[in-house]
Amino acid sequence: MPDDPSPIAQRKADHIQLCATGDVGFHQKTTLFEDVDFIHNALPELSVDSIDTSVVLLDKRLRAPILIAAMTGGTDRAREINLGLAEIAEERGYGFGLGSQRPMLLAEEKTSTFAVREVAPTTLVLGNIGAVQARSLPTDAIAELSARVGADAMCVHLNPAMEVIQPGGDRDFEGVLATLERLTAELPWPIVAKETGCGIGPAAALRLSNAGVRHVDVSGAGGTSWVAVETARTEADSRSLGEAFREWGVPTAASVAIARRMRPRFKTIIATGGVSTGLHVAKAIALGAHAAGIARPVLQAFVAGGKPAAVRLLAQVEAELRTAMLLTGSRDIAALRKAPHLTLGRLRRYIQLTKSFDRDRRR
Repeated sequence: MPDDPSPIAQRKADHIQLCATGDVGFHQKTTLFEDVDFIHNALPELSVDSIDTSVVLLDKRLRAPILIAAMTGGTDRAREINLGLAEIAEERGYGFGLGSQRPMLLAEEKTSTFAVREVAPTTLVLGNIGAVQARSLPTDAIAELSARVGADAMCVHLNPAMEVIQPGGDRDFEGVLATLERLTAELPWPIVAKETGCGIGPAAALRLSNAGVRHVDVSGAGGTSWVAVETARTEADSRSLGEAFREWGVPTAASVAIARRMRPRFKTIIATGGVSTGLHVAKAIALGAHAAGIARPVLQAFVAGGKPAAVRLLAQVEAELRTAMLLTGSRDIAALRKAPHLTLGRLRRYIQLTKSFDRDRRR
């Protein structure tokens, strides 16, 4: 198949290149995982081999609370990446997230760049569509997008900051909440409200919860800045808006802590956004996440060294997670969610802000 010259295909190719090799991370803002301090347990009374890292996420059992998070699709290179990373997810018992399936709406042949079931028959696979695109589609069309890739759940991504900076991006975000409410009510499989690197604050979390959304991927600030990605794609004399908002967003650790406090409760909280180590995964779970997603570090490893390099990275993440569980005396993930820890600095202030928000909305 010759290279696709369409604007959307070029954008997807740019995204892969920039995320693999570009300077598109946050420069100042962090995930705030550094503000979580586990209390060391010198008498864990555990062996490393006895620790159980398995979880049930969106009705599927994972060997560890790890997802290779949504990244790409729509081009030949994207197909190669999706197949390679989905194969790793199948072999290691992780979940796997597809990038935005918007190209499938424009050309049916693009389905092959998202179709990973041939290498990942039992993996938890999350489909993906933008909320703005979903707004204009009937529920049956979203169901078809999911069915065509054999997805177990469908992420509906929220990306206003990215779109406003993107050349030719969306500018109208009205009706997104009603779309999520409709899809949650009408589709028979889980709908995951997913941010794209700017996190979820108290007001948005409350509105999602009240709309019946029960699964969220916070995708917080501190990792890849999609504002920075789109800024790099703009003409040099049009970059001032993106540069002003490069550090925008709610940090990942704060987003997880916020989501945990919502009533009605979210059944699933996935922590993506700057997660790159097993200690990050452990801290996310202690804050309230059910699993953590890793995106750009896995992509960078895969692009630099293929499947072996990506596997080495993920094996290290698992080793760090097990070590954190041992040193907190956590025999399984349920115990890790209760592991004693301190919340410090800015993260503590975010939690205090959320408590104030809770009090205000009850008045």
